[in-house]
Amino acid sequence: MTFNGSWKIDRNENYEKFMEQMGINMVKRKLAAHDNLKITIEQTGDKFHVKESSNFRTLEIDFTLGVTFEYSLADGTELTGSWTIEGDMMKGVFIRKDNGKQLTTTRIIQGDELVQSYNYDGVDAKRIFKRG
Repeated sequence: MTFNGSWKIDRNENYEKFMEQMGINMVKRKLAAHDNLKITIEQTGDKFHVKESSNFRTLEIDFTLGVTFEYSLADGTELTGSWTIEGDMMKGVFIRKDNGKQLTTTRIIQGDELVQSYNYDGVDAKRIFKRG
């Protein structure tokens, strides 16, 4: 239950380049870089309830580790995939419905921060969240 709690975006690393690789237009990239994203994670066993709140939308997701589900990014990109736990890291492997390319996301707690890392089509990025 390490991931339980509320997390507010603190900073990004290479996030705009990642979004560009994802095909997100410049206006949406500029807005997304300052979305004030807050994630609330509640884990009960292998089940998760995640609430994502930003300047653009609020979304609640329920998923079970290892079970495939569908998800839409804030720009409307549709994905299908699942989350697993590997040691003390959450790992999500998702496939874009429009082009079949893989997006890998990991979440790990480092000190008082939640580090969410992304890899898509050879580009890596991070979003770092603080508790709160």
